[in-house]
Amino acid sequence: MPIKLLPSHLINQIAAGEVIDRPASVVKELIENALDAGATAITVDIEGGGEKLIRIIDDGCGIARAELMLALERHATSKIAKLDDLERVASMGFRGEALPSIASVAQLKLSSRTANEPHAWAVEAQGGQVSAPVPSAHPIGTRIEVRELFYSVPARRKFLKAERTELGHIDSALIGLSLARPDVEFKLTHNGKALRTLPKALDNDARLRRLKPLFGPEFVDHCLAIEGDSPGIALSGYLSAPTHSRSQPDQQYFYVNRRLVRDRLVSHAVRQAYQDVLFSGRHPAYVLYLEIPFDAVDVNVHPAKSEVRFRDSRMIHDYVYRSLKRALADTRPMLEPERASETSPAMAPQQYSWPMNSERSAYAAPALLSGLQALYGRQEEVREQPVQLPDAGSSLGPPLGFALAQLKGIYVLAENQHGLVLVDMHAAHERITLERMKRERLGAALSSQLLLVPLKLMVSEGEANLAQELNEALKDLGFEVDRHGPESLLVRRVPALLADLNIEKILRDVLAELKSVGQAASVQVHLDELLATMACHAAVRANRRLGIAEMNALLREMEQTARADQCNHGRPTWVALKIEDLDRLFLRGR
Repeated sequence: MPIKLLPSHLINQIAAGEVIDRPASVVKELIENALDAGATAITVDIEGGGEKLIRIIDDGCGIARAELMLALERHATSKIAKLDDLERVASMGFRGEALPSIASVAQLKLSSRTANEPHAWAVEAQGGQVSAPVPSAHPIGTRIEVRELFYSVPARRKFLKAERTELGHIDSALIGLSLARPDVEFKLTHNGKALRTLPKALDNDARLRRLKPLFGPEFVDHCLAIEGDSPGIALSGYLSAPTHSRSQPDQQYFYVNRRLVRDRLVSHAVRQAYQDVLFSGRHPAYVLYLEIPFDAVDVNVHPAKSEVRFRDSRMIHDYVYRSLKRALADTRPMLEPERASETSPAMAPQQYSWPMNSERSAYAAPALLSGLQALYGRQEEVREQPVQLPDAGSSLGPPLGFALAQLKGIYVLAENQHGLVLVDMHAAHERITLERMKRERLGAALSSQLLLVPLKLMVSEGEANLAQELNEALKDLGFEVDRHGPESLLVRRVPALLADLNIEKILRDVLAELKSVGQAASVQVHLDELLATMACHAAVRANRRLGIAEMNALLREMEQTARADQCNHGRPTWVALKIEDLDRLFLRGR
């Protein structure tokens, strides 16, 4: 066939193949336009799973009559005008392809009114033909109706799924967009039946109430709020507690300047932050908002705008990782926020106010017994002094309370101001030991050990080139690697603590991570796994009898240890039963 220009209608249908693959894509594109128009309330009406009808109504600024027909032309947009605008995209949609692409594969009617016009105007598009504007009844804002999706390309209809499935994708798209804009009200109906209503949420409590039907009450009740702000960058949002993870990564939302993105770099940072607190095979839930300068991120790298490219990807990775790691480090038994303010600033960490009887005066916590001292080391200034005994009549006490007894040599039973606390002593001690090992040994963990006989590794030419290029980075991690040939490396030094492990596998992992995300977490992962194994073997075993003083010392140590809510394997270390829960078990008050 000779080379020739394609007709504009066919060009639009080709563009539709890139951005319009199902009804949910139409909903996403039209809602993004509504948000860019300043809408504060958006209604989505669906019929037949979106195949028969998609109607989007918003209260935004509207489209002037003179621009209605132009809005249906390809590459027509009000959001960018020059190259500088494209490098600092602040709007959700900017390509100018959505409306003409949708109009090329469906029947479209667009009605809109601006504040300067006495009434609305409407245009219709079908088969590539756009009608002239006619008067219409509509308040300030825009209404777009898309009927008979893919009627002009019936082959595409064969790829649509069942009505319920397509509706599920639409609902997921709506949730993703609504999480980015808690200041906007969203409504979704299907076949005339209201399915979802998300009111405006202008404060933290309202946002959590709005999250509850989307993420479930368990997430809202146990999520961790994160708020980080550095020059030129800020991260905020909510994380699931490690002990309330999910079997699938289906509740993970990450926004860059209010744009939902799927980014491998960010996913790696999140996994690394949850590395030693998450149970194997589990996934965290989160909704995170990253705010950075618009010119520090390129959003024009994917037709559906679902991927971005960061100017300094390593800095973004480190910032996200450290922010989440810091938030997860606070997952330890703590006083309730509303009660914590009542604690005197002058009160020492080991001092608590707690209603008590005369018997509890014997619950002082002297130095740990010899078995625990060998692991913790002696801390004369803390361990040799008894805990300050509670004042009678006060309502405050340590979060985990005071030990009452030991059950089956496995669980510590304690009483706090709310009720009963159950502690898995092995899991708790495992976490305490690991965190102490990290502090004491991690500084020296990356010190190099010279191999008596250098290890020769056969690698691909690309891996050899990468090792040569990243030689300084490998030295920082404790490796000394020389190029020995086109496809071989000579390893002369390795991190001291990893000398007995599979060096070839570790080095390959390090090279792969340095190439993909700019830094290597593999060394840290293997170090943490080694320390976790050591901590597990060093922790107190089940069926070991502990005295009251030992149990209280364990509780106090948990309250001061980062990530103490779960052990190294992600299992919970303690649970609490409030008096109300116990009353319910015994039907008291009924």
